[in-house]
This record gives sequence, C-alpha cells and structure tokens, in this order.
Amino acid sequence: MSTPSDCHFSESHEWFKVEGDTITLGITQFAANELTDITYVEMQPVGTTVAKDESAGEVESVKTTSDVMTSFAGEIIEVNNLVAEDPSLLNSDPFGDGWLAKIRVEGATDCGGLMDQVTYDGKYPV
Repeated sequence: MSTPSDCHFSESHEWFKVEGDTITLGITQFAANELTDITYVEMQPVGTTVAKDESAGEVESVKTTSDVMTSFAGEIIEVNNLVAEDPSLLNSDPFGDGWLAKIRVEGATDCGGLMDQVTYDGKYPV
C-alpha cells in the first residue's frame, strides 16, 4: 500500500488528513508493520477534548501497547467502530478503512512540524 500524498505524518507514525476544520487520524503502514498483529484498539470517546501531543487512544498488538498521539487540539467527533470490532484493519488498510478518529479543530490547522509524504517515505520506507 502506498503512503497517501494528501496526508501529513508525525515522527510517532500517525497520519493526519486535513479537511477544513476536521482532521482524520490514523497510524501509518510502517507503524502497523512494526506492531505486527494488532489485536485491540481503544480510542477516546466522541465528545472528548484532546490537546496537541496528547494520546487520543491506544493500539495493542502481540508485541506492545502504543498510544495514538494527536498533533492537533480539538474535539473527537467520530471514532471508527469498524476498527474496534476488527483491529486487523490497521494491518490491512491503515490509510483506508483503518482510520481511527476524526477531530474537529478550532482555528488554523498548522501542519508545521509534520512531514509530507515524500519526507516520511524517505525516512520510513515500507
């Protein structure tokens, strides 16, 4: 699966797709490959306010449990229940059906400090 060019990426391997005042959040294919078999996903519930660089949930695999960090402050407005029911979607389709949450942000969506697709793929090839 190729890394989408319309997303921004964090050093902790989350992806962020900006659409107006809404950010879609997920983990990258690189992260899914490193975690191997993902067995459990729990995101903060809808209505939760998250701060920049705060955990929005966690992903558990046969290897470890990892926080899912957000690079944007805002309110979680949607959680992907399909991933909670079938965590393997993160391994098979992390940029599609495996998205994790949508966050409504207030103000500007500053992507400074995040990587574009070319930079991310250069550092973390799949």
